[in-house]
Amino acid sequence: MNDLVRSIPTDWPQFLTAALLVMIRISGLFVFAPVFSSEAIAPRIKAGFVFAVTVLLAPAVAAVPDARPAMDMMSVLGELGVGLVFGLALMMLNEALMFAGTLLGMQFSFSLVNLLDPNSKIETPVLGQMLSLMGTLVLIGAGLYRTLLAAMVRSFRSVPVGHAMIQAKTGVALASMAGGIFLAGLQLAAPVIAAAIVVEVTVALISRMAPQLPAMVLGIPLKTLVSYGVLIGSLALWPGWIEQHFSALLDEAGKLVGAA
Repeated sequence: MNDLVRSIPTDWPQFLTAALLVMIRISGLFVFAPVFSSEAIAPRIKAGFVFAVTVLLAPAVAAVPDARPAMDMMSVLGELGVGLVFGLALMMLNEALMFAGTLLGMQFSFSLVNLLDPNSKIETPVLGQMLSLMGTLVLIGAGLYRTLLAAMVRSFRSVPVGHAMIQAKTGVALASMAGGIFLAGLQLAAPVIAAAIVVEVTVALISRMAPQLPAMVLGIPLKTLVSYGVLIGSLALWPGWIEQHFSALLDEAGKLVGAA
């Protein structure tokens, strides 16, 4: 380490090039990654954090044996692509929560109750916003953002600066992973959907046996109450599900970057 510090003054161009490539890779992560891409964090804070991480990592990254700090188009696009792969892969977790909220809103008759999402600038279901905030709380409470930063730091060893190259098969793999958003959202909403279907079938059978009962009047509030009870009961399992899928997406992103 002392030899590295003494060699920095004599090799400033290479050191600054490595630092700039590190900054590009970290900046790509901040575009889409959960927590870091939040609009609640001021841009100047994000920029300061990226700069601080760059200052800490640049000496170690420049000392990696296979590092090839070179400021050309391929290196810049490769470093940016590595950060975007991590960010896009982990963004799918938030999209799965939003899709689950959309499905739940249909069961609670909230399909027309939308809020403006500050991140995407589009209207999203109110339950989707709630689940997205819950996912953010789980990521912060479980310290998964530190796991994400640690994986990004390890990526500089598996893919040294100057060697990153995003190929077409990486985009195909990300598109295939995006298909899992619908399955994951359906898994989260499945208990509530099943309970709502059971209530609807039960009310329909009762209305057939006793036509004088106001089935339409009783069915909607009863379905809403049962759905809320099942949702509250299933929320205890959601933090574990979020942590498991976050780790799985992070591993897949690491494999894509290593394979690229």
